Amino acid sequence: MPSWELHHGDALTILPTLTAQVDAVICDPPYNSGGRTTTERTTRTARGKYLSEGGRHAVPDLADFAGENRDQRAYAFWLSQVLAHTHRIVRPGGAALVFTDWRQLPTTTDALQAAGYTWRGIAVWNKPLARPQKGRLKQDCEFIVWGSSGAMIPGNNPVYLPGLYTGSQPRGNTRQHITQKPLDVMRQLVRIVPEGGTVLDWCAGSATTGLAALLEGRNFIGIEESAHYAAIARERLAATTPPLPEAA
Repeated sequence: MPSWELHHGDALTILPTLTAQVDAVICDPPYNSGGRTTTERTTRTARGKYLSEGGRHAVPDLADFAGENRDQRAYAFWLSQVLAHTHRIVRPGGAALVFTDWRQLPTTTDALQAAGYTWRGIAVWNKPLARPQKGRLKQDCEFIVWGSSGAMIPGNNPVYLPGLYTGSQPRGNTRQHITQKPLDVMRQLVRIVPEGGTVLDWCAGSATTGLAALLEGRNFIGIEESAHYAAIARERLAATTPPLPEAA
């Protein structure tokens, strides 16, 4: 049976204390994207940035999260630091998959490489229910910057994953985090880890990555800074698989 552990706190504080080797880091960090001016960047909350007016009314209980007010230079520096800490514990040949949007795509590819990973490419997450934009191209895609810790060795039972994923965010009461990713998409992504291997997500949110890992027979280590979302994550994970005794 797959196992999990969830740590509550800042990833930059907790990651240096982890010693167990993991097979991949799969994460959806705060994008810090979309602020055209200093005022707009520093005054808008995550709810204001990522939820439409209709969405804020439809799911009023979605809590804000911190870390959304860095400018691009600070974001690049912060992300490269966190990813460097993950690089220390990812096994040789293990993967790193980092979600981002079009604004932060170049910065994320830089941070991945600055952290020590070999950049391997970019996958696309297509969101069918994204809002159309009058007179413009529809912004219905986000991206997954991915790389590896050195050379990748496929082994005797290699996985064949697509470069395009399609899925919509949960809606209504099934949505438990502002930027929650579709479970079906995450279940495909965690398959880059061998069955029985371990997935690390240092910004676990409501633990959709962790849930996907457990459902696919992988182990999970998560870190979440928000006490609100850490409680939701723990509840979702525990409903699938009991936690490791030391993380209970």
